[in-house]
Amino acid sequence: MSIMKKSHEYLRMDKLPLFWCPGCTDGIVLGSIARSLAELNLKKEKVVVVTGIGCWGKADDYIATHTVHVTHGRAVSFATGIKSADPELKVLVLMGDGDCATIGGNHFIHAARRNIDLTAVVVNNFNYGMTGGQYSATTPEGSLTSTSTQGTVEPAFDLCQLAIASGATYVARTSPYHVLPMQKMLTRAIDKKGFSFLDIVSTCPTHYGRRNKIGGPAEMMAWLRDHGVSLEKYEKMTAEEREDIFPVGVFEDRDQLDHSTKYRAQWAKA
Repeated sequence: MSIMKKSHEYLRMDKLPLFWCPGCTDGIVLGSIARSLAELNLKKEKVVVVTGIGCWGKADDYIATHTVHVTHGRAVSFATGIKSADPELKVLVLMGDGDCATIGGNHFIHAARRNIDLTAVVVNNFNYGMTGGQYSATTPEGSLTSTSTQGTVEPAFDLCQLAIASGATYVARTSPYHVLPMQKMLTRAIDKKGFSFLDIVSTCPTHYGRRNKIGGPAEMMAWLRDHGVSLEKYEKMTAEEREDIFPVGVFEDRDQLDHSTKYRAQWAKA
């Protein structure tokens, strides 16, 4: 059976069509997750997908594994509890930039610090897409949103650098335009033991793209193509050349005992 066909087993095909706005790239990410689960041949009853509130938080509606839909900003904390209760489960946490870094930032950094064996997948569209396009902790400085009509004055988090500084053992960034690298990164992130983090720079043609004159779905996809460059190329660019550019690649991939393994080993000594 092909990976594409097998991936349908991990999706609620009866729930189609998708909830998201026309031109939203959440569906591309959803399909990639299903293909990664199929590639790894994971048993559905051994996979738990935890989502928070927001556009990307609706992904649990379409996934045929165990799913838990929780309160805003608390997806990582719920996922930590699930993983602690049954370390044999494969736990994925699907969050937006608001859910992960703006509301839930404290949970995010401590899960990375503890090296909880979770796979955190953030669809980062630079605003709160579901609730009206307000600015988030990743909105680029100067961007127009419904709550920064003259341009936000706050600097944005670099989620990958935040994850690395907090202790994550796998950290990567990609976009739905870079779909083949995204597929490989997702598979590696899900398979790897420890706290894995994937920052997927995404589109929001309904709010962010319209307000910032980027354009509609096709223009926003072209924006991802033109502004996302390989990490190797990015490192050779000057500060001026890096303006409005984001690097795509793997920033961190190291082995370290995860929290559950260390915890069980500690209790075995008692």
